[in-house]
Amino acid sequence: MFLKLRNKIGAVIILAALSGGLFAQTPDWTEPFTPHKIAGNLYYVGSKGLASYLVVTPQGNILINSSLESSVPLIQASVEKLGFKFSDTKILLISHAHWDHNAGSAAVKKLTGAQYMVMDTDVSVVETGGKDDFQYGNTPSSLYPATKVDKVLHDGEEVKLGGATLVAHKTPGHTKGCTTWTMKLTDGGTTYDVVIVGSPNVNQGFKLVNNSAYPQIAQDYETTFRVLKSLPCDIFLGAHGDYYGMLEKYPRLQSGGANPFIDPAGYKSYVAERERAFQRELAKQSPK
Repeated sequence: MFLKLRNKIGAVIILAALSGGLFAQTPDWTEPFTPHKIAGNLYYVGSKGLASYLVVTPQGNILINSSLESSVPLIQASVEKLGFKFSDTKILLISHAHWDHNAGSAAVKKLTGAQYMVMDTDVSVVETGGKDDFQYGNTPSSLYPATKVDKVLHDGEEVKLGGATLVAHKTPGHTKGCTTWTMKLTDGGTTYDVVIVGSPNVNQGFKLVNNSAYPQIAQDYETTFRVLKSLPCDIFLGAHGDYYGMLEKYPRLQSGGANPFIDPAGYKSYVAERERAFQRELAKQSPK
């Protein structure tokens, strides 16, 4: 199953059709998907193509990824379908500062009063509505409502609420502050390591060599792969469901048996494949 998914990755990087480095929205991004419990206190509340996660605690909830501006009602409906209150969202986090993951943040803050926490090197992008992005800053369709960040996060910092602890791992390259989130959760008496991958993808148009807007981009990608390979992972998730095969795994979740989201081998294979893709692109762009 995972080998099939790996073969699709090149065609679904960020679930976007990319032309000249420009994002193009796909129908999957706005198509509703059944909200569901992943394990323990962690739930999926995103669309078919854009992943959002809810961490539920006795002191309120943590939302990861606000997605598009138009995604917020969908996310709210998913949260409420699961029996939770959207107004109980106390903290808002993101995978990275691209509009398909954070354009809805201003609306989420307005509706819930959540504290918006963002990795340090993505803050200026968020607070300029995407204008400071090294690749898409001059692309009008990639801009979004500028949103004030309430707390600046740093690599390795913990975000805590109601007994839940998420750790922010800076995995830069895709954006300068791209963030992979980890947490431990207990389900059925067993504790699992969860990894929510920010993005290791090299988008079409990204310059890995002699990039004046992001001189250290190649080194940052190398750092990202070192970090990802160092993380213990039982439950493999990501900023898009296609990273971890959500559409294929969800029916298996419904049929009972072993939780398909517990996939440490799939995580290792995904990271290895993405690293090879990066290395191929770097070699292609490097002077001969």
